[in-house]
Amino acid sequence: MSIPLSTVREASAEQLEAAFSGPPEEAARWIAAAARAGMVEAQILYGQILLEGRGVKEDRSAALGWFQAAAGAGNLKALTMVGRCHELGWGTPIDLRRARAIYRDAAAKGFDWAQYNLAALLAREGDRAGALAWYRRAAEQGHAKSMTVLGRFLEAGWETPPDPAAAHALYARAAALGDFRAQFNMGTLATAAGDIPAALRWFGQAAAQGSPGFLGKMAMALLARPEAELRALGARIEAARAAGGRIAETPVAEEG
Repeated sequence: MSIPLSTVREASAEQLEAAFSGPPEEAARWIAAAARAGMVEAQILYGQILLEGRGVKEDRSAALGWFQAAAGAGNLKALTMVGRCHELGWGTPIDLRRARAIYRDAAAKGFDWAQYNLAALLAREGDRAGALAWYRRAAEQGHAKSMTVLGRFLEAGWETPPDPAAAHALYARAAALGDFRAQFNMGTLATAAGDIPAALRWFGQAAAQGSPGFLGKMAMALLARPEAELRALGARIEAARAAGGRIAETPVAEEG
């Protein structure tokens, strides 16, 4: 299908996102046209399409090129994706020094995902103090994954005095924002408090959103519990995971 250039150039960010969520082949054609017309947001989305092979043949080198094009226009999300490519070897050899420098550049300019990625890289390299500082900065901006990891630092007392109350508050905020690891942590806290209905609700939410690797570990943890209800949930998660899916989400009841 031919797409009028005027239509492409006038597309809004919302239209681009809607196209991205549509039929893969059609989305790839439409967003590719917008990317070639110079739309920065489309260049990022087309890079993602090429990275995943969504509706087109996977081409990580080309994906990196589109991320670089958008980053050249000053887009911090695109710059962070360039760092991700260097960190993970997507379309280029792994270069952790380059990835770290790119993340630091975007992080210093305030981009929360760059702050999170920099923190994670520093943590893997053994610099917990540096990681803590960047997780904290991202969490202060409302970055849910950073809140969860910052909570773990506070709970364990890594490079900071232990503060379980603050940790649990961070888990609650991140869980409400949809972070499945925080939801699992909330379920663990509810289990420790003996509130199995609340634990089941939180674990159910985590199971509805978690990655395959996380779901495997979660199922094993629940299957090892003495509570029959938690073991049953673990069995459901494992069965759904083995079938390539997830269990249906169980909403958390509003507190009254």
